[in-house]
Amino acid sequence: MTLVPARTAEYPQSPQFHDGAFHNQQVPRMPRGRESLTLWWKFLAGKRPATRPDAPLPVEVLDAAALAGAPDNRLYRIGHSSVLVKLDGGWWLTDPVLSQRASPLSWAGPRRFQPAAIAVDQLPPLRGVVLSHDHYDHLDKATIRALASRTELFVAPLGVGDRLLRWGVEPGKVRQLDWWDSLQVDGVPLTATPAQHFSGRGLRDRNRTLWASWAIRAPGLNLFFSGDSGYFPGFAEIGRRLGPFDLTLVECGAYDPMWEGVHMLPEQTVQAHLDLRGRRLLPIHNGTFDLAFHDWNEPMERVFAAARARGVDITMPRFGQAVDALSPPPAEPWWRVPGQEHDRRADDALVNAPPAAGTPR
Repeated sequence: MTLVPARTAEYPQSPQFHDGAFHNQQVPRMPRGRESLTLWWKFLAGKRPATRPDAPLPVEVLDAAALAGAPDNRLYRIGHSSVLVKLDGGWWLTDPVLSQRASPLSWAGPRRFQPAAIAVDQLPPLRGVVLSHDHYDHLDKATIRALASRTELFVAPLGVGDRLLRWGVEPGKVRQLDWWDSLQVDGVPLTATPAQHFSGRGLRDRNRTLWASWAIRAPGLNLFFSGDSGYFPGFAEIGRRLGPFDLTLVECGAYDPMWEGVHMLPEQTVQAHLDLRGRRLLPIHNGTFDLAFHDWNEPMERVFAAARARGVDITMPRFGQAVDALSPPPAEPWWRVPGQEHDRRADDALVNAPPAAGTPR
């Protein structure tokens, strides 16, 4: 575990840091050359309307009263990758983004499909906030500042904690870890685990901070939170060293074959869960922001079909739905909102489709 002073630019103690930046274990598949030009053209030409739902998705709105008296291991998906869970008597929140946009601008950038399941001022006092990396859809400055006075501890990868310090979070509340570093907070041990992704919030800070997934253990519960990652052999290593996991929260959304090295395709999400030795899978990173070219509901449909094809126990709760992390309900297609046509032949095609590149059977 490391607490690096604010504005430190070098991390010589980290095997991941060299040549002025953090690096993945292997070079991930990302757009390069002509693909980059194609990608920018697709963005500039505009997206199809189907990348956003026609109406807000259903949300079970939470407030302080609804959370009062919640038992340990009660979990709520707030939106995107923000998950609220009660562990050993304390509340923890992952990658809190409760603003209207995942953007440095309040008037432009990806806008939420619907409000978050809970407002900042209705959250209970937090024992900890767990951060995976510094991208805008995972690290929201306004939300962090609003939580600073009501959160005991912010746990982050190397460099991300420096950002929090610059934003005014008290140094005594910030802990930042390298991969495989661990920290115990009361009865909750947390381990920063590898991921295959990248970082940066501007044009000149690419990979200046680290990205991570997290293994979080509480009495009677072993939880995995992926943050953002492409599919890579590190999931199997995490599973061997820290699994099995009772519940895996694994990203499934904002993907594309052009950048599958840093965002998994849905079939790879299922394989990552199996590599982690997970018992139940809860896909995250979908249903909130328009960040790619696929239909807004494609991640849910594809991961639902892929899990069914491989016999994986998958749960897909509505935003704000109370879930027992040890015994979550089986997935039901709640995202098939009234008025949305759904071709069940597509399910069969997905189940029988060949695996995505890089995904073993």
